[in-house]
Amino acid sequence: MKKGVTIFLMLAIAISVVLSGCQAKESTSEGNKDGIVTLKFMGWEASPLETESVKKGIEKFEATHPNIKIEYTPVPGDQYASKLLTMMAGAAAPDVFFINASDYRSFQERNVLLDLTTYFNNELSINDFIPSSGEIMEIDGKIYGVSSCTVSPVLYYNKELFDEAGVAYPPSNPEEAWTWEEFSEAAEKLTVKDGNKTSQFGTYGFETFANTIAAILENDGSIFNEDFSATTMNSTEANEVLESILTLKNNGYSPEAKLLEESGMSASQMLQTGKIGMLIDGSWALQQLAQMDFPVGVAALPKFEKAQTTGQAHLHAASVSTKHPEEAWEFIKFLSSEEYQTDLISEGLWMPNRLSLYSEEGIAQWFNEDVHPEGFKELVPYFQNAAVDPFAINKLNQIDDIMIEELDKFWYDGQPSDTILTNIERRVNDEFSK
Repeated sequence: MKKGVTIFLMLAIAISVVLSGCQAKESTSEGNKDGIVTLKFMGWEASPLETESVKKGIEKFEATHPNIKIEYTPVPGDQYASKLLTMMAGAAAPDVFFINASDYRSFQERNVLLDLTTYFNNELSINDFIPSSGEIMEIDGKIYGVSSCTVSPVLYYNKELFDEAGVAYPPSNPEEAWTWEEFSEAAEKLTVKDGNKTSQFGTYGFETFANTIAAILENDGSIFNEDFSATTMNSTEANEVLESILTLKNNGYSPEAKLLEESGMSASQMLQTGKIGMLIDGSWALQQLAQMDFPVGVAALPKFEKAQTTGQAHLHAASVSTKHPEEAWEFIKFLSSEEYQTDLISEGLWMPNRLSLYSEEGIAQWFNEDVHPEGFKELVPYFQNAAVDPFAINKLNQIDDIMIEELDKFWYDGQPSDTILTNIERRVNDEFSK
């Protein structure tokens, strides 16, 4: 009996030692050994190219911060926000993470974001950033996330198709931007039909929600009132834009979205292979387009009343529950730095959020002749002076889902534009009144 007790005690001691060893290893994985802190970092994977670019940036950060190790987890974009909220609810939030500009304010209202104001004000200034980025970051005078860059809708085009059709290239200089009529005429000339079948469409992309919003703002329309308590989208300005875009499709100049799905190609691939002549897409698409073997051009969007695009991009934020706020700030600060941005801007993925990178000397740091098409420098002020995307300021992120749902009935189900805008007004204002 005593022998059995002795053996039991020895086993208990051995198990205790093993468990304590496991705990020590677990503690080491948290980053407490030799002064090394491990930060868990999560973002979305828009493309393998973007993920690779982020990883290169992490390597650069770790090289200059040997006391901090970054564990990066990219998540598919369509699952990102829900996964992040689930992790937060389960007390398993990453230390630092991407946050979509349209989610930023709703997350802040949940009190899940670390207040970075003191860190930010000690080392940075809101005046260092272009206006759209500064407006997005600041919430009632405080900072909970730091802008990563800026991105905007632009017009891409296949130069070969323009040459074949004898159509002049659209201007890169926003002051010389095409009117909507000039754009429509070019779309008609770039559309090629073989009997009843269209083998080449003039354009594609304005039905995408962000691009539709940019066009409405160009027409002196608005989406929300000044205090973001109601929508103002039910207007003649918005109606004119919707009808103008629909006319492109009804005239056969723009394909149905399902055509892209059935073709198995992305919009960029459709542009590359000559299925479409012009593509309205985000400025981030240049990273992929520049690696495709065809002469791509980029220009300002066609204008209604004025030439303007919208600007927004994800922010980097820290969890309010992080155990390493100082290290998290060091990493967030790096992710917004000129040093980090210039490589990704040079690859065509982003445009800068820092005013200093819009000076002649600043542009020289990132401009890449192998990536940025001819005339791109003329387009630079377009990004710098972009209007802030209204959905980056709106706190109720379910509202864009309502608008997209209603607009799809207009694009694809043939419902009248005035009915759609009335429904948007009713449903959105119901949400604001709750």
